[in-house]
Amino acid sequence: MLERSVYQQQDERTTLYCEASFNNKKQVTFPEGFATTKHVKRAKKVEWEHVVPAENFGRNFSEWREGDERCVTSKGKSFKGRRCAEKVNQEYRLMQSDMYNLYPAIGAVNAMRSNYNFVMLSDQQSSFGSCAMKISDRKAEPPSNARGVIARSYLYMDKTYPKYSMSKQQLQLMNAWDKQFPVTQWECLRADRIAQLQGNKNSVLAESCGS
Repeated sequence: MLERSVYQQQDERTTLYCEASFNNKKQVTFPEGFATTKHVKRAKKVEWEHVVPAENFGRNFSEWREGDERCVTSKGKSFKGRRCAEKVNQEYRLMQSDMYNLYPAIGAVNAMRSNYNFVMLSDQQSSFGSCAMKISDRKAEPPSNARGVIARSYLYMDKTYPKYSMSKQQLQLMNAWDKQFPVTQWECLRADRIAQLQGNKNSVLAESCGS
């Protein structure tokens, strides 16, 4: 739905972190100087990245932590984690599929970012050549072009869902990025299209976007 109805035009189809273009077949065109030594196959395709990782809110659900009597395979084996929460908890499914928290990313970047928290990393080299995404010691620093969008995704999830709340340190960083990197016209257009599809407005963007 995001790909078809939100990222409608070719000039809108760029990835969050590295600003790589992608087509309607999910094929990525790398920006000049982009490089990765890991997940090379996944680098060729765009994937939809949870800016706030699913694990960050998923672990607040008992089905994720402990499982549920309905989470049993056809062979009678119990399971828990994401698969169980997705199967039996509607609130979790809403959070996982919330389009305000989903952005396109080069597959390799999505894979390496994993579920790591965003921070500012000192003196760390880019992990992807010319794309200034840095990943080190289970932490990630996004390029400046992505920080405002990331901040408002975190603030939106924190404000919208009782099952998710940021740490004081994370909230401080996201508030700082929100002020430092203002809302763009594309962010407002994207939010407007998502509101029509998903049925709820993004209250974090409402004032800035005049809606």
